[in-house]
Amino acid sequence: MDEDIREAARKRIKAKRDFWGMVIIFVVITVLLNVLWLIGGYQQYYWPMWPMIGFALATVFTAFNVYGPGGRPITDEAVDREVRKLKGGD
Repeated sequence: MDEDIREAARKRIKAKRDFWGMVIIFVVITVLLNVLWLIGGYQQYYWPMWPMIGFALATVFTAFNVYGPGGRPITDEAVDREVRKLKGGD
């Protein structure tokens, strides 16, 4: 049981590190896209917004998965309650 908790903790720590790595990559790519846009003569149409919006949405969903309600550990009580439901007890 203790090893299960440690494994869950390892997964959460990895998810948090992966998220912050994703944020750093988002910032680097955003800067790179804007530099390319500026070098290209920055036309009136701001095309970097489209990949930035897509990456921002992916980052938000990742943050919600890591820090939101889905990121909380599953308790033994919740598992027992679900087992009772599957058996037709509740």
